[in-house]
Amino acid sequence: MASKTKVLVVDDEPKIRLFIRANLEARDYEVYLAQDGVEALDAASRVQPDLIILDVNMPKMGGIEVCRRLREWTDVPIIMLTVRDDEKDKVQALDEGADDYVTKPFGVEELLARIRVALRHAGRTVDRTPVFSAGDLEVDLSKRLVKRQGGVVKLTRTEYELLAYLVANCGKMVTHRELLVNVWGPEYGEESEYVRLFVWQLRRKIEDDPSNPRFILTEQRLGYRLVKPSSEAYPDRAESG
Repeated sequence: MASKTKVLVVDDEPKIRLFIRANLEARDYEVYLAQDGVEALDAASRVQPDLIILDVNMPKMGGIEVCRRLREWTDVPIIMLTVRDDEKDKVQALDEGADDYVTKPFGVEELLARIRVALRHAGRTVDRTPVFSAGDLEVDLSKRLVKRQGGVVKLTRTEYELLAYLVANCGKMVTHRELLVNVWGPEYGEESEYVRLFVWQLRRKIEDDPSNPRFILTEQRLGYRLVKPSSEAYPDRAESG
């Protein structure tokens, strides 16, 4: 028997949550609920849903910020809900990684159609685990928590964003430009010295020997690659810089 499609519904209005749940469960979806952004991030890491329906305007943490954080570790389809029909909101949500956008009030058939499209495009796969663990280093992307030898590693916002992007692309070579655009913003792209400085700062905090790194390896003149120390895939690329 095929497993049910899991949908996480996040909205601070109880009537909306229950309305969506009733209609989805009637169509054989497995539904989980959250009432704010903080609960949403916790539920997403625990449940590993196939799709998330996410309200934009919520207490504690707005839906766009939740979307941005989810995109640090998962490609799960996200459909945003809002009472606002503002083009800037739509653009911002899509820029942060949302797959679709529905304005309240909405019809059930419209929402169901958008769910089917999002799932079809995604192939119902979630490729990344929210927790990266290698040697004595642990990065929990759902909690934005970094630990080394069991202790919490204090990182600045930029240091964390840089590490999270490398973790999300573990094993892949990431160019200086790609890091600049995705961590610092689209207006950056040529300031490679920013990347070198912050990589050095990261190595000082997570490596035993920053000049001979185990985790963040240098691809000369190109960028960096984050690897697990036990891997033998890139044994000759541990140059500093």
